[in-house]
Amino acid sequence: MMRKAEINRNTNETKIAVAFSLDGEGQADIATGVPFMDHMLDLFIKHGQFDGSIKADGDTHIDDHHTTEDIGIVLGQAVKEALGDKKGIRRYGNAFIPMDDALAQVVIDCSNRPHLEMRGDIPNAKVGTFDTELVREFLWKFALESRMNVHVIIHYGQNTHHIIEAVFKALARALDEATSIDPRVKGVPSTKGLLT
Repeated sequence: MMRKAEINRNTNETKIAVAFSLDGEGQADIATGVPFMDHMLDLFIKHGQFDGSIKADGDTHIDDHHTTEDIGIVLGQAVKEALGDKKGIRRYGNAFIPMDDALAQVVIDCSNRPHLEMRGDIPNAKVGTFDTELVREFLWKFALESRMNVHVIIHYGQNTHHIIEAVFKALARALDEATSIDPRVKGVPSTKGLLT
């Protein structure tokens, strides 16, 4: 079973192309025009043991908002398509990731009920030129388009870069766990009989 997808989205603000495989080797090819997101998406692919190409051309001369938001939309759509009918998956994933002074946790349910719950502080408004409020924007659009329940808890941390990096690594590990195949699961892991 090939659990992969290719999604393209073209608007007047951005052009996004994502090729994504849930069952990979951590091979990433990232070029978004937003250097901090390049870094976060690269480690997301590698630490989730996915394979992914994420290309974006957006109106970054204005700011990084549209590009970051639309990457979340398209990546979420690619994950949803790659999951297919969700037969045999674990469904739930939970990961704690430390990054020096920071500790982040992400908990996922592939429920078809999109929701983002984000608790904890990101202490600074910027990392370099990147607006840190866009982390929430990305995560919300990813949760919405992947049709997942995503809970993000920043337990503590002082360095903003470390906190956000811990969140993206935890997202990767939790998603890997939730989408992995469990041979004990027969059909769809839901008493409703479907997760789509």
